[in-house]
Amino acid sequence: MSAVSSRLPVFPWDKLEPYKKTALAHPDGIVDLSVGTPVDPVPALIQEALVAAADSPGYPTVWGTPALRDALTGWCERRLGAVGFAHENVLPVVGSKELVAWLPTQLGLGAGDAVAYPRLAYPTYEVGARLCGATPVVYDDPVADLDPAAVGLLWLNSPSNPTGKVLPKEELTRIVAWAREHGILVFSDECYLELGWEADPVSVLHPDVNGGSYEGIVAVHSLSKRSNLAGYRAAFVAGDPAVLGELLRIRKHGGMMTAAPVQAATVAALGDDAHVAEQRARYAARRAALRAALEAHGFRIEHSEASLYLWATRDEPCWETVAYLAGKGILVAPGDFYGEAGERFVRVAFTATDERVEAAVKRLG
Repeated sequence: MSAVSSRLPVFPWDKLEPYKKTALAHPDGIVDLSVGTPVDPVPALIQEALVAAADSPGYPTVWGTPALRDALTGWCERRLGAVGFAHENVLPVVGSKELVAWLPTQLGLGAGDAVAYPRLAYPTYEVGARLCGATPVVYDDPVADLDPAAVGLLWLNSPSNPTGKVLPKEELTRIVAWAREHGILVFSDECYLELGWEADPVSVLHPDVNGGSYEGIVAVHSLSKRSNLAGYRAAFVAGDPAVLGELLRIRKHGGMMTAAPVQAATVAALGDDAHVAEQRARYAARRAALRAALEAHGFRIEHSEASLYLWATRDEPCWETVAYLAGKGILVAPGDFYGEAGERFVRVAFTATDERVEAAVKRLG
């Protein structure tokens, strides 16, 4: 085993394979609600933009085309409430997972530095810390739980994956102020921000949160969920120009370029709100059907006011719930994938097709 792989956790999804086989054996087939991967078509205007840019024989730039940077800054101002954004405030990345995994390394963190993230969290925050030799640290409340002298990077995640919890504006404001007081860099993973159901998620880029300054704060956004572009690897970061300038320099050396046709597709996607509203309506219907079926079946749903997931429990160990649902041909993610605090929950994605969601509802009924 290599030195790198020995310091990484076991890839969690491998542990789900036996339960997937059980679910696949259901006479009506599997209903896979374990991974939040889009299943609906890529909107036509985005496909058309990709095809129109297919003849791209030259290398793209790491910073992206001026048209892409215009689209990124314009969307941040229009959708997130950012004020006075310039091209120096944005940087495209090759999917948000790549950014999360390699950010601590690109920031020069290592032994003696702590990378802090929520106690219940997307596993890649921990992976990013371990890849560079930093110490992963979890928190419930960063202000109360963390030693600011040790923290090199503070991850926020609102709306949360896996719980769907949304941090109120006042909470974000408090955390940003504390982080600035102690010189801690804040990266806010906001990839589910456009999927609020019972709450209206707010970005750290909003002036009510940051006081009109982007110093020490960066937001992470993805088009995977809002535009069904997981296969395109289209994402970006926005905020402090000093931080993004350093990342741009490093990523140029590493050749971390978003493909030119994907850049063109991103421009089209961010310029159109209609397809986002249509996709939200699909997810809202699936969410309502699954939530009602789970609750009628004896599950309790906690948080879940945003994102693409229901955070559900039967007040038993999560793997017992996974096995129980697999017996009904329904595959879900065990809560302990996201930290020990999730050991009695499962994460139920509502990214399956309408037909498969209907099948799950019938099985639960």
